[in-house]
Amino acid sequence: MTDRHFERPALTAQLTSTRVMAILRSADASGLPAAARALAAGGVTCLEVTLTTAGALDAIARIKDELGAAVSVGAGTVLTAADTRDALAAGAEFLVAPNVDPDVIRAAADLGVPFYPGAWTATEVITAWRAGAAAVKLFPACTGGPNHLAQLRAPLPEIPLMAVGGVDLEAAGRYMAAGALAVGVGSPLLRGADRDPAPDALSALTARARALLKTVRPDTGAEERFL
Repeated sequence: MTDRHFERPALTAQLTSTRVMAILRSADASGLPAAARALAAGGVTCLEVTLTTAGALDAIARIKDELGAAVSVGAGTVLTAADTRDALAAGAEFLVAPNVDPDVIRAAADLGVPFYPGAWTATEVITAWRAGAAAVKLFPACTGGPNHLAQLRAPLPEIPLMAVGGVDLEAAGRYMAAGALAVGVGSPLLRGADRDPAPDALSALTARARALLKTVRPDTGAEERFL
């Protein structure tokens, strides 16, 4: 299901092992490193820092510097080639977008960088996959719910889909049961701990991260179905 010859970038290892991508989006990035440490302590180690956050690039670099190989840090809301260059220069290991832009996806694929674009329809999913996406995020997932994801998976079983957008801790398991490779969870997981990283808030964040992983119940062989 591709119209060109290229080597598709591998899925992010931290994503396939945990089946969770934590989405760090805030007014500013000052509290993100502390939140990242709390998430990692709870076992959530695939972290997306959105470029809509003031200071996002510095936060990506700092989180990677502090936590190293313990986490995989990527950039979200990557809309242009310039965003791609800036994110990779800051140390981003994967890229995420809310939309399908084949040119941006191909550029990342040619660099060997996993890209996770957002799609809603079967046409968008296929377009993203043919452009070189490592996986496609169903976005916003909550609009159609787990059933929409299951309906897309039925005719497109070879394309790994992530559920992102309005996914809370309670719904995460239902998306996995519907066939999602992983879920992306933002504010329902963070609950303001990124804005006010007080010790109690960070401890609660770590506990939620652990609870989310138990809900998702990683299947260590699941990622192999999508290779």
